[in-house]
Amino acid sequence: MSKLEQLKEKLSDHSAVIGIVGLGYVGLPLSLCFSGAGFKVIGFDNDPEKPRKLNRGESYIRHISDKNIKVAVTAGLEATSDFSRAADSDVLILCVPTPLNDNREPDLSFVLNTTDSLLPFLQTGQLIALESTTYPGTTEEELKPRIESTGLRVGQDIALVYSPEREDPGNPDFTTRTIPKVVGGSTAACLELGTLLYEGVIDQVVPVSSTRVAEMTKLLENIHRAVNIGLVNEMKVVADRMGINIYEVIDAAATKPFGFVPYYPGPGLGGHCIPIDPFYLTWKARQYGINTRFIELAGEVNSAMPAYVVAKVREALASQNKSMEGSEVLVLGIAYKKNVDDMRESPSVEILQQLQDAGVKIAYCDPYLPVFPKMRKYEFDLQSVPFDAPSLAGFDCVVISTNHDLFDYDLIREHSKVVVDTRGTLNPAFENVFPA
Repeated sequence: MSKLEQLKEKLSDHSAVIGIVGLGYVGLPLSLCFSGAGFKVIGFDNDPEKPRKLNRGESYIRHISDKNIKVAVTAGLEATSDFSRAADSDVLILCVPTPLNDNREPDLSFVLNTTDSLLPFLQTGQLIALESTTYPGTTEEELKPRIESTGLRVGQDIALVYSPEREDPGNPDFTTRTIPKVVGGSTAACLELGTLLYEGVIDQVVPVSSTRVAEMTKLLENIHRAVNIGLVNEMKVVADRMGINIYEVIDAAATKPFGFVPYYPGPGLGGHCIPIDPFYLTWKARQYGINTRFIELAGEVNSAMPAYVVAKVREALASQNKSMEGSEVLVLGIAYKKNVDDMRESPSVEILQQLQDAGVKIAYCDPYLPVFPKMRKYEFDLQSVPFDAPSLAGFDCVVISTNHDLFDYDLIREHSKVVVDTRGTLNPAFENVFPA
């Protein structure tokens, strides 16, 4: 019996050791999912603080409780920064970032450096799965040659699959297990093993014909959202100029039982997927001589929204006979979406930067982020101010940027001098509310 045949048996009886590389918003929930299904899990991360916390039974992601971590650790979950432990794993699942560089081109350094660090420890009979969002061809053009440089043949000695992550942090309606999982294999044998792997922990697995199809699937999902959000953001600007409440329009349109899906405007795009993924495809498409004008236009609209919000702040301050220079503005919510502590690509940060550049004295309030975290592009020495009536009343303008459920919106309306509302949380008929 070949080593890959042996791996089939291990996956079937859940005796396989699952290595999860990257213990962030994708890798940590996936680790808990495999652990909960009875698999032995080893988690890997370059940041030594994450393994230390996990091994103590502590979580560092708000929507994942310490209790869930302790249950997994008791069941045998280990976390480490020692990548030589990859040799102890039957499966290695890569869940590392795929950002853009300064030229808005794909930055695969995390994926490629992680793969290179694993190469010395790869074994016959292992399965490698990439979950990081990327352009079509990455698995075959980048990972496969690196793996085969070790002498291992993909499809015969070792299996290689691509299965895009579909995590939605903080969404109570879906879990890692209940979100269907798309899987593409480098070969038919790889696909069979990849399907078997995820069927052990996911309710519905969707096999596709190739890794390139799986890679393109993830991009289409997020481009679909980016384009439609771009459309509704543009509609918001038009409706505002016409004195129409765009949220009332969307809610009315959503009563149509077919042919319409409601998307809601905001201060810009945030998160690890929607602001980034479309540009992975536009970059790859240029190699085929294709200009993805529709995608790039949506990107332009969405990228312009923070500046639109800042213009609204200027208008709101002017209504109070104040200028931007020297005014004090409070931004409510700096996470990229409500009820999470995830800052990745948050438009709130760009709003803060543009306000500061305009001479505004900035502050923020976010119950999930008491201290402004370190970021690659931005640097603010700020701490979250209290959320209470005196604090709200002390600012010249309050901007609702992230609509956390913990915020008391009646309190905001009653005690703020003027409010710029980017999320449609307050009735725009109120005198001191400026929809943005």
